[in-house]
Amino acid sequence: MSVRLKDFYADWCGPCKTQDPILEEIEADMDGGVEFEKIDVDEEQEIANEYQVRSIPTLVVENDDGVVERFIGVTQREDIESALEKAGA
Repeated sequence: MSVRLKDFYADWCGPCKTQDPILEEIEADMDGGVEFEKIDVDEEQEIANEYQVRSIPTLVVENDDGVVERFIGVTQREDIESALEKAGA
């Protein structure tokens, strides 16, 4: 089963910059087990609307069955990792 983490952000978003190093650490530790995708809400408004993103940062964890968990605002590493595990990573 494939597991994806979609990171909805914008360059001007301060909390998004706080979230970045947390995601980079997780991505390095997961060693390719999860597909990480950064989505700039200014450039990818259609995708942001599809996922009903209203504030950023928003993280969406999904697998082949659909969305497993969604986080709004800066999210701690432990919460993200447990959602990825729940999704099958």
